[in-house]
Amino acid sequence: MQVTQLWRYPVKSMVGGVVDSVELDDLGIVGDRTWAVRDLERGGIRGAKKIGSLMQCAARDVDDGDVAITLPDGSEVRTSDADVDDRVSAALDHQVRLERLRPADDRDHYRRGDPDNDDMMAELGSIFGREEGEPLPDFSVFPPELVEFESPPGTYYDAFPLMVMTESALTALAAALPHSQIDVRRFRPSIVVDTGDVSASGLGHPEADWTGRSARIGSAVVEFAAQCPRCIMVTREIDDSLPADPAVLRHIVRDLDQNVGIYATITTPGTIRAGDPLEFI
Repeated sequence: MQVTQLWRYPVKSMVGGVVDSVELDDLGIVGDRTWAVRDLERGGIRGAKKIGSLMQCAARDVDDGDVAITLPDGSEVRTSDADVDDRVSAALDHQVRLERLRPADDRDHYRRGDPDNDDMMAELGSIFGREEGEPLPDFSVFPPELVEFESPPGTYYDAFPLMVMTESALTALAAALPHSQIDVRRFRPSIVVDTGDVSASGLGHPEADWTGRSARIGSAVVEFAAQCPRCIMVTREIDDSLPADPAVLRHIVRDLDQNVGIYATITTPGTIRAGDPLEFI
């Protein structure tokens, strides 16, 4: 098994880019999700679960901590530009402010904003894109601080610092959904791994069997924490070639026990490069 893709996302919920190598520290990939948008209408740091058009923007590092954001119309703005908040808000049709990652002890920075619906079950159903009668995820897999905070304080991750997928999972999704556009950008992995002929129960999702195992990748060691329950983000429009598609989530909920990919934490920081082997330890 070896790494085929490494992704870094400078701004939470915007499309990121493939890189040749990443450095892992205790919190995750260095330079990953160092910016996010704050919802100026309902409060709180927000991602594309709430503001879907964030996934129509793309972000890349430029220099000295500055990030260039490509807006849906193809124009570009930088996080250092005086009008960045106005331009991103106009593109999203939602009032937001770009904010840089803050220390974990700045607890108020990470507190959740107001819900869109006072009915908690309806709110969760909207976030996870569930239709009537479909189950919600097992919330016990998520860090308990997510009840109070939008992300684990000190990070802009939804739950865990890494999300790992396999090439065979992408292939299996494409086979199961021949009328959908299956693109890695929908699923926002940190690391994509080629597992060769390894499969899980014939479903083509071998990472489903990795929970609780540890692996060395490059000079880093990671522990696979839990499968990744999927939400409405996998249905979002990214561009004209990748339109909104609820069929993707219907398949995941109905046929894959709601999960695609697997979350991981960092046991030993280090460097991972494309082509590095993944070896269970």
